[in-house]
Amino acid sequence: MMTMRQLRYFQALSETLHFGNAARQLNISQPALSTQIAQMESYLGTELFSRAASGVTLTADGNFIAGRVRRILADVADLESLADRGASILSGRLRVGMIATVAPYLLPKLLPIAAQQFPDLDCEIRESVTDRLVADLHDGDIDCAIVALPIDDARIATVPLVEDVFSLAIPMSEIGRFRSPVPPQLLASERMILLEEGHCMRSQALEICAVTDRHNRARLGATSLTTILRMVAGGLGTTLIPSIAIDDETRAGGIAILPIAAPVPSRHLVLAFRPTTIRAADISAFAELIRQVLQ
Repeated sequence: MMTMRQLRYFQALSETLHFGNAARQLNISQPALSTQIAQMESYLGTELFSRAASGVTLTADGNFIAGRVRRILADVADLESLADRGASILSGRLRVGMIATVAPYLLPKLLPIAAQQFPDLDCEIRESVTDRLVADLHDGDIDCAIVALPIDDARIATVPLVEDVFSLAIPMSEIGRFRSPVPPQLLASERMILLEEGHCMRSQALEICAVTDRHNRARLGATSLTTILRMVAGGLGTTLIPSIAIDDETRAGGIAILPIAAPVPSRHLVLAFRPTTIRAADISAFAELIRQVLQ
């Protein structure tokens, strides 16, 4: 019979496509890895990997099995996290993903309240972009993730958290050239500084501002909203800022925040999770805790 060890070894090799790297990741010897993979192939009666001097690739059967193995290991991770939790709601380990335009503003408020209301809860936080967090959900590496809609993946369920309204952040020195609230149609003519590719707020900003021409936006980018807002303070352009970030990001000075006229742009933050999770009660309770903090 196949073993959990073989499934985990298979997953490591299917992700790295390198026996040496997979063995190091698993903290085992390369011959031990090769033996377990060979036993798995023998049991299934098919080759899972094509081995060549140039490297390792998944066969057609290996590709098919890889998806099944990810789902199996994700379900096992769910069971393990349930054991960590014990009998109480929001106790034990909860692995939470967050996008970078939420984590630094939510965590300082969320974690103290969580510790007070649920002292047995152990939150493990992972910050990343939406696509990576969705992949981590599928793989069972995290239990839930705070992201912004849309999520084009029918295998992921969501519960709403809050509507996060956007405002326009401008250099304080340029406040005289704007009227408030800012007409949405004027955003397309602004020199926008955006987050780098991969961040959902970048695509949201492009859609909101109807910016499609490279000449309409600054050829600048950053991996954090804080860096972008320091560029704005320096007079390099303007950007959109979500409500969740305003209090923290305006303390350093140098920027003015202007409301945008109707239709007011916003993003919808949700808590995403696998619909097959056996921690539905924890997910629901955690979502309610986040709503309390964000209200």
